[in-house]
Amino acid sequence: MGAPTVYDVAERAQVSIATVSRVYRNPGTVRPQTRERVLAVARELGYVPSGSARGLASRATGVLGLCFPDYADPEVDGDEGSDDPEHTLYADEITRGMERAARRHGYALLIAASLAGGPESLVATVAGRVDGFAVLARTVPTEDLEIISRRLPVVMIAGPREIDHLDHLEVANDEGEFAMTTHLIADHGLTRLAFLDGAADSPDARARFRGYRRARAAAGLPAPDEPDARGDFTQAGGRLATERLLAGVDRPPQALICANDQMALGALQTLERRGIRVPDEVAVVGFDGIPLGRVVRPALTTVTQPMRKLGETAVDLLVERLREPDREPRSVLLPVTQTRRASCGCG
Repeated sequence: MGAPTVYDVAERAQVSIATVSRVYRNPGTVRPQTRERVLAVARELGYVPSGSARGLASRATGVLGLCFPDYADPEVDGDEGSDDPEHTLYADEITRGMERAARRHGYALLIAASLAGGPESLVATVAGRVDGFAVLARTVPTEDLEIISRRLPVVMIAGPREIDHLDHLEVANDEGEFAMTTHLIADHGLTRLAFLDGAADSPDARARFRGYRRARAAAGLPAPDEPDARGDFTQAGGRLATERLLAGVDRPPQALICANDQMALGALQTLERRGIRVPDEVAVVGFDGIPLGRVVRPALTTVTQPMRKLGETAVDLLVERLREPDREPRSVLLPVTQTRRASCGCG
């Protein structure tokens, strides 16, 4: 039996072919009840919309895809400095790595980020036009990835391994945060620590919080069940989380461990506005290693993850899978390093 077509979906869902097309290309124009029925049928049949009949027939487009959430930060959005290398963010660095490796292997790269139509529209835009694609955690629902992976090689970047038969790539989040927290406790003698968490549904943030808890427990300090405050991985989120934290305590903690660098930069802004000196009164550390952390004052201590290497390795895994479709799935863990600067007192 051949791959399911738009005709099969339309017939099973009892709608027109045009309606199926609108569900994927312009979902807002389709009644919710009809849209859900079409998507349910598509999942049941294993249908993936194709943007190119020729590419679908040959299964060779010479293009690899990358899907990631829109990590745009209001601090770096718009015309001011959005292309400045000092403002390069996490997803940008992964994209750079994928572009470099794709060129090396003779592929182009197609990028989709949080399209307005939601994950179904994103899948429709990318899956039918590429030979394989990489997906950052929390971008595409697991059930949709299952369907796509029947037709195309897929590699998951970051987060836990949700689908056993897919290649998977992540960094040592837990170990990195454990080592950084241990550094603050053992080398700087700091014991009143606070953790500023990222998005509640982020598997990377959860892993980093686990590492933080482990380090506290190993040092004989209480290991909290919940973070001290939560942001959303942006500088604005870091500012607000720090404000909430400081408003609820009699005296500030000795150190803020932030779930990523952008939040750490926001924390630095709030502390400066309040006249709290870093690192003399409060140390601040981040996670990621974005270039902006080098140029702020004080320069940001962080756990540096190999973001470009993530992108390069994702492409390598996709190319391996295209050449050896039956090989066993691989799960790759990339190491992280500490970058000690002035914000923790090392600079």
